[in-house]
Amino acid sequence: MTTDPSHQDTLRELATDRGVLRYHEAGQGPPLLLLHGSGPGVTGWRNYRGNLPALAEHFRCLVLEFPGFGVSDPVDGHPMATALDSAVRFLDGLGLDRVRVIGNSMGGIVATRLAIEHPDRVERLVTIGGMGKNLWSTDTSEGINLLMEFTENPTREALVRWLRSMVHDPALVTEELIEERWAQATEPATLAAARRMYGRAAFAARAAAARTSDATPYWAELHRVKAPTLLTWGRDDRVSPVDMSVLPMRTLPKGELHVFPDCGHWVMIEQKAAFESAVLAFLTRTDENGR
Repeated sequence: MTTDPSHQDTLRELATDRGVLRYHEAGQGPPLLLLHGSGPGVTGWRNYRGNLPALAEHFRCLVLEFPGFGVSDPVDGHPMATALDSAVRFLDGLGLDRVRVIGNSMGGIVATRLAIEHPDRVERLVTIGGMGKNLWSTDTSEGINLLMEFTENPTREALVRWLRSMVHDPALVTEELIEERWAQATEPATLAAARRMYGRAAFAARAAAARTSDATPYWAELHRVKAPTLLTWGRDDRVSPVDMSVLPMRTLPKGELHVFPDCGHWVMIEQKAAFESAVLAFLTRTDENGR
C-alpha cells in the first residue's frame, strides 16, 4: 500500500438484529478478522491501526469493534460474555464462512473460543498474549491490579500507571496516547461498562463463580482447536505473564509459540516489525493440503 489507511476511510457499519456493529476494513484478499483487547479507552482501531498497512497488502482486514467499548452499539450483558456472539454475528452479516483470525488479549480468548465452538470457521489463529492459564504467576498481575485501580478511581494518573504497565518501553506512552485513551475511557457509558468488567467486585464475583461452576474453562478445551495457531507473547508482559503461554503451547494440537524480547503486552505495537514478519509468514504459509 502506498498510503496508510485512515480511520474515516476504513470505517464501516453493519446493521444486525442486536444493533450496529462498527468495524474498519482495509485491503483485498482472503478475509482476516482482527479482534481487540480490553482496557480503558481500547478500540480495535487503536490496537491494529499501525499493522494495517502491512497486513492489508495480503488480506482483506476486518477490525471489529466489540459492543461495550464505546464504538459499536451496546448490547445487554457483560461485554466479555457477549463478544463471541458479536464476532459470529459479524461473520454471518458479512457472509463469511471461514476466516483467519488475530486476537489481542481478550480478543485472543474470543478468537480461541470461536475456534473451539465453530472449528470450521477458523482457518488459522494468531493470539497476542492473554490466552492461557497462569501456572507460576498470580492470577491478578500487576497490570490487572492497575486496571482495577483505574476503574475504581478513574484519574489521569491512574490511567498513565496502567498504560505504562502495558509496555516494556515507557516512551511509548505518549501524551497523544494518554489523551485519546482518557477521552474514551471516561465517557460515562464506557466507564460504566468498564466497571462491570474490571471493578474489584466484578473480578471477585467472576473468581467465585469459576470456583463453583461445573463449566469447563476454555483453556481446558484447547485440544479441540483444529486450526494451526501461533501464540505471540512479550517476554516482559506484566498483564498476562509469559508463563500463561505454556499450557496452550503444549496442548494446542497445531500450536507454536513466538516470544518477543524487550516487549510488554502490546506485541503488535511494541515489536511491530518483528510481529508483522512472524505473523505474515505464519498466515501465508501453505500446509500439506495447499492451504
